Amino acid sequence: MSIDPEIVAILNVTEDSFSDGGRYLSADAATAHAYALIRAGADILEIGPASSHPDAEPVPAQDQISRLRPVLESLAGEAIPISIDATNIEVLRFAVDQGVQYLNDVRGFPDTSFHPELAEASASLVVVHSLLGEERAARESATVERVLESIDRFFSTRLDELVRAGISEDRLIVDPGMGFFLGTNPDASIAVLRGIEGLQRRFGRPVFVSVSRKSFLREITGRSVDESGAATLAAELYAAAEGAAYIRTHDPGALRDALRIQNALA
Repeated sequence: MSIDPEIVAILNVTEDSFSDGGRYLSADAATAHAYALIRAGADILEIGPASSHPDAEPVPAQDQISRLRPVLESLAGEAIPISIDATNIEVLRFAVDQGVQYLNDVRGFPDTSFHPELAEASASLVVVHSLLGEERAARESATVERVLESIDRFFSTRLDELVRAGISEDRLIVDPGMGFFLGTNPDASIAVLRGIEGLQRRFGRPVFVSVSRKSFLREITGRSVDESGAATLAAELYAAAEGAAYIRTHDPGALRDALRIQNALA
């Protein structure tokens, strides 16, 4: 059977993202990289205007919007769906007004006051679990059991809240979190990857996975961020084989090629 997840390419228009902070902060650099990601084989382009790693600095909403606006304007004529990775309601509201196809909130859309606006929108929602539910990941020590219980409890509650607010269930996508979103124990991310099929079956929603260059891969291999491409690709292929519907990656070309080979061999 063919394995064909949606490839979500990462475009960070940030100063301090852990892997590429500052590289695409200017509108020209961001736009050029966006087109490179599209050519490489991205199905969806996800733009992040503020970093969520543990040491990231907060970015005011208007600064985030100023980073997003010129890139969105440059891509307005392109057919590729756009996702915005943000937590601030002002930024999410701006993204809705721009007509983007996906919203990705690492806090899982906790603001009930915003739920009616989300219900009126059409974008699909990537509902992300994190151990502490904050705007940024954290270096929290946690057992695998605690992480798995947190994921089950979170989605059981949050998905029900969103549906009761009038958001169609078919717009919801679940992301269990990876790396520091699950704490400092790399075994937690491994356990969650192994449980993708069960997560999809438990909640009946597509699963979104973001392992690219994450801390748990570097912890296991001892490699740096710049050396983590092979580990990333191995984890992404495993996630695809386990049934992940969306895979978020820095390198869509490598993942696209690897999936083609995997499908040819199958």
